[in-house]
Amino acid sequence: MPHLLIAGKLHPAGMALLAQSPDLTYTCVDEVSEQSYAPLISKADALLIRTQPLSPATIAQAQNLKIVSRHGVGYDAIDVAALNTRKIPLCIAGDVNSQAVAEHAMMLMLACVRRLIRADRAVRSGDWRWRDALEAGEISGKNLLIIGFGRTGRHLARMADGFGMRIRAFDPVLLANGWPETPVTPFGTLEEGLAWADLISVHVPKTRGALLGSSEFALIKPGAIIVSTARGGIIDEPALVAALESGRVAAAGLDVFEVEPPPTHHPLLAFDQVVLTPHIAGLTRPAAERMARASVQNVIDFFAGTLNPELIVNKDF
Repeated sequence: MPHLLIAGKLHPAGMALLAQSPDLTYTCVDEVSEQSYAPLISKADALLIRTQPLSPATIAQAQNLKIVSRHGVGYDAIDVAALNTRKIPLCIAGDVNSQAVAEHAMMLMLACVRRLIRADRAVRSGDWRWRDALEAGEISGKNLLIIGFGRTGRHLARMADGFGMRIRAFDPVLLANGWPETPVTPFGTLEEGLAWADLISVHVPKTRGALLGSSEFALIKPGAIIVSTARGGIIDEPALVAALESGRVAAAGLDVFEVEPPPTHHPLLAFDQVVLTPHIAGLTRPAAERMARASVQNVIDFFAGTLNPELIVNKDF
């Protein structure tokens, strides 16, 4: 009978699904760290993992491992090359939280444009006259560049269209493979898009190096706003700090950081025109339920021989 190791606390909906699966045993480890689950992985036929790293050293200990199911869609903390060496498939939860992430990105954009943190502070401190400075702006009629035009980017485009924004996108993968049917026009280069945008929202997976650094910030319109609900490290944080200090970037909304949680002395915490959230864009109650069920169902389907191949991210071993 296959044994599943669950690394990280799972929503009750996922546990309920497991309870209905008598052909699968499981062990749960609530703590979110590689050190907490690694000692148990040698007995696991399957691993359901949240945000913890999965390193080559841990994979080497997993002699029985046949499938890794990610509780979510990102997998930059997982050593895919080490899984490929063992021909262990890695699957993701599919489209379970793209709507939630897009809503969060929209919220961050609005909070930045309307200077929500400063407005809240003005009321709490009794500085009612702050309103007379007219710092709050509007997003209607503004240019929005969506970097990464997958499911989340397309949800965001639909929402932003309702606010009367002008929307364009940059996604080199889609450009190479065929742009989807959408009224949103792509840019051929990131540089063109950055020069055009009033607001920039990032929705791409993490790759080597930062996508937005000092040279990219030098191309944007002075006073632009940047939002990221993607992954930490896509934006060069020291470069963003410098752009905020110079005024090149007027405001930013960040749900992700290079180090999570960020240290208490991180310079981004000093800006009251920066809205920060603790990597929660996709962590709504409904999305958590969907992710838990989907990540468990992927394990069940794998051992039943019915796993959807579209959910496997490393099919070409």
